[in-house]
This record gives sequence, C-alpha cells and structure tokens, in this order.
Amino acid sequence: MSYNDRFIRACRKESVDRVPVWYMRQAGRYDPDYRKIKEKYSLLEICRQPELAAEVTLMPVKKLGVDAAILYSDIMNPVASIGIDFDIVPNVGPVIDNPIRSAADIQRLKPIDVEGDLSHVLETIRILDRELEVPLITFAGAPFTIASYLIEGRPSKSYIRTKTLMYSEPAIWHQLMDKLGDMVIAYLRAHMAAGGKAFQLFDSWVGALSPNDFKMYVLPTIERIFDELSDLPQPKIYFPGVASGELLPLLGNVKADVIGLDWRVSVTEGRRRLQDAYAVQGNLDPYVLTAPMETIESYARDIIDQGIEKPGYIFNLGHGLFPEASLDKLRALTEFIHGYSEEAIARLGRKESQHV
Repeated sequence: MSYNDRFIRACRKESVDRVPVWYMRQAGRYDPDYRKIKEKYSLLEICRQPELAAEVTLMPVKKLGVDAAILYSDIMNPVASIGIDFDIVPNVGPVIDNPIRSAADIQRLKPIDVEGDLSHVLETIRILDRELEVPLITFAGAPFTIASYLIEGRPSKSYIRTKTLMYSEPAIWHQLMDKLGDMVIAYLRAHMAAGGKAFQLFDSWVGALSPNDFKMYVLPTIERIFDELSDLPQPKIYFPGVASGELLPLLGNVKADVIGLDWRVSVTEGRRRLQDAYAVQGNLDPYVLTAPMETIESYARDIIDQGIEKPGYIFNLGHGLFPEASLDKLRALTEFIHGYSEEAIARLGRKESQHV
C-alpha cells in the first residue's frame, strides 16, 4: 500500500480525489479491544509504554480506514515535567494534587524537559513513524485549556477560579500563559523532530471566554506559539474547541494551516469568519452518531458539500468521540465520506471543466 497523503494535501489546500477524514479521540473507549486494554492499564500507564501506545494509536487506522492517525496521549502529559502532580481519574478527568493559586505557585514551575521526562512519548512517535502508512498527528493542550485544569484542580463548567485569576491578577495570569506557551512550543517541536507529520493545538475550553477576553488574555500566547513553530514544515492545526465560533474572526494572525470548527458554526460560515485564510476541519456533532445511519449520512453529506466548495477541507467531528459511539457506524461513516466525496469532487471537476 502506498503512503496516503490526502490529509497533508488538504491541510495545504492542495487538490484531493476525496475528502480525508480522521476523528478526534479516535483511539478510545468506543472500541471493545481498547476497553480490554484499559482493564489492565490506566491511560497514563499506556502512555508510558511506547509499544502499547503505538498499538492503540494504530487501532482506528486499521479498523476504520481513516486518513490520519492521532497520537494516543493526553494533553496533561507534559505538565508533569514542569512540576505539576496529577492523575487522570475515571469519570472525572485530570485532578491536580498541587493546583496553581498564587504567583509563588507559578514561579516554582520548571522548564519542560521533553527528552528527559517524556522520552516515552517521543519513542511512541518514532515507532509510529516507521509503521504508519498515513500521517501521524501529534498534539498539545493550549495554555488556556491547560491552565483551567491547573487552577481549578479538576474539570470545571464555570472556570470561576481561572477567570478570577485572569481578571484579578492579569500580570500573574500572563506569567502563567508565558510558561505554558514555552512548554507547548518545546513539546511540539520535539514531536515534529521525532517523526510527527502534523500537530494540533487543542484549546477545548477557550470558547468559555468572550471575544474581548480571548483577545486580551489568550490570543497573544496562541500567536506566539504558532510564530515560534512557523519554521517547521509540518501542517499546523488550531482547534479553539467548543462554542468558539465568535472567536474565529480574531484568528487572522495565527500562523496555522488549519482551523478546526465545532458544529455550532457551519463550514461555509466558518470559512467566511476566517476570511478563507485557512483550510478547515470539522464539524459533525459527535452525538449525531447516535442516530440511524441514514440520518448520519444526511448530516455528513451536507458538511461535505460545504467542505468541497473550496480547497482545504478535512472531515472530522466538532469535538471528540464519546465512549458509547458505535465502531460499526464509524466504519460505515468513513466509507460513506470517502465514497460520496470522491463522486462529488469528480462532479465538481466536470462542471468546472465545462466552464473553462
């Protein structure tokens, strides 16, 4: 089998014969074989075993036929290297033993040591670089999203402690953003050197901010991360997470190649808000996967039709897969996306040639 580069081509707004697809959290709990592995090992234990983490990363590529793999890891992994003690608690998420509540807490954070503390992540990437016939996407959590866990101490719906620090102690807040920005830059640069073919910066919860607050307290660090990684040849994705449609018009100076959209903004509207400056990725509501296959295909068809109107489109979900998702439906959806988009792109090509 030859190397499948459709995902990379779409990131660069190059022509493709069919729409590439991958799914956020595609290596995960919807897969019965993964659940068996999780009976023996925790998420963090899997991450510390490169061969096993690589195996889990490969599962959806083999089972679903997706056009890219995403590294099996967690956005919290690098924070252990900077001095944060945490655990991933089942049915809760990241729980921080020593949450950040003061300037002193921020000052004690160390620079990340990727080679020393996270060599297992780099080894997983090297294994996958040898074994994959599709591109490997690696990732990091963006500073606001990571900060929300570090400050709250666990997942939050209100982000009250996070916003209190942001509004009350802006100088301290920006110190934290700077340190987390440094962490992300070093971590992703090491990923690309180890064999990553693209990366995604996950800002899952930044949609909790107003556009003005995002512009003032977060965007400068996002721009700096992509500025400092702009020398890397690999495609770069920024996913501003759920409920982030109002933030899209502010991203014009972010040196990313692709912007991920959630389902609250259509692909067409997302492109308009981004002034067609980026390729786009998304944006099926994950819970549409609970519907009958006919309904799933109807939603997917509409998204694909919008996606292929212009170059630079990758099919994905508007957020990550949930544990109850059906492996069979995902496999069928992937086949539908490939088949339908190939026919639709061919029809578009014939129409355009008739007008030349």
